[in-house]
Amino acid sequence: MSEPEEEKTLDLGIYSRAVERSGLSPTEVIAVILSALWLLSVTLFLVFAGGSSDGTGPRVDTLRFVMTLIAVFMPIALIWVAASAARSSRIMKEESARLQAAINAMRHSYLQQQQASSTGMKPTLERKLEEIAAAQRKTDAAIATFTSIRPTAAETAAAEQKAALAKKAPPVGQEQASLALGTPSDALAPPLSIEDFIRALHFPETADDKEGFRALRRALQDRHVSQLVQAAQDVLTLLSQDGIYMDDLRPDRARPEIWRKFARGERGKSVATLGGVRDRSSLALAAGRMRQDPIFRDAVHHFLRKFDHTFAGFEANASDQEIAELMDTRTARAFMLLGRVTGTFD
Repeated sequence: MSEPEEEKTLDLGIYSRAVERSGLSPTEVIAVILSALWLLSVTLFLVFAGGSSDGTGPRVDTLRFVMTLIAVFMPIALIWVAASAARSSRIMKEESARLQAAINAMRHSYLQQQQASSTGMKPTLERKLEEIAAAQRKTDAAIATFTSIRPTAAETAAAEQKAALAKKAPPVGQEQASLALGTPSDALAPPLSIEDFIRALHFPETADDKEGFRALRRALQDRHVSQLVQAAQDVLTLLSQDGIYMDDLRPDRARPEIWRKFARGERGKSVATLGGVRDRSSLALAAGRMRQDPIFRDAVHHFLRKFDHTFAGFEANASDQEIAELMDTRTARAFMLLGRVTGTFD
């Protein structure tokens, strides 16, 4: 009989396993015993039953000798083949258990890292996206604080700059009514400058973006621009619910003259390059929601109409550089994304 097997425990984090050092397995011990018994039985049989009847001793026969060897050693070979198979099966089970323990340890380590990262400092990109989403959600509350603020000195100086939108002369007989003291209602607020118009359509970067909120406040005082700002805010909020953020998009730039053609009513292949958004996931998500969500579809069409109408007035007063700056705003990127989804540029 072999000595008892010694086991040593190895620590794998929260897991452990037993590893054999030395010694025979129970299967191999049984194989040794069976082999010994078989050899003893064959030896006794040959000694007591192998002699001839006339007492002259066993007669040597080659064929008989070969058959005797086969009969003796074939069962022993079969015994050890079975023992080897049992040993291989045992080793495979041990390796499978070790592999499973290693996988479990890796999974546990990964979960611990995920929990640690969720409680620690978040990546810069994720923080920025959350700040943008939070700023969009707070815009409604911030709008209520703008209406009672009087124009500052900076706003008065901005009135002397070039207006963002070209004013259209009212039709004959439909002149705008004046107030009781003869002051037109549009004259109460200075015209919105191009710089403030572009800054407002990009929306504040963070809650501490004072310049962004100042430009947004002035844009909301303009009757036409405020409608576009509110429509843009609605679609940006709806898009963010699907994880679509304008800062993630990198649309292809179209030349300002193509935007001028679009503002003057051209459609088709001549303005097809305006739909420069190539992000497949954003296009697929927006197109799927257009088909399934009627509220989202109505908000998108309202936004596209407001942007088209407002941009026509902006193009008349803006330079090529100012048009290029407008196309880098979040509102313009949303227009390019949704315009391509709805086929506006086709």
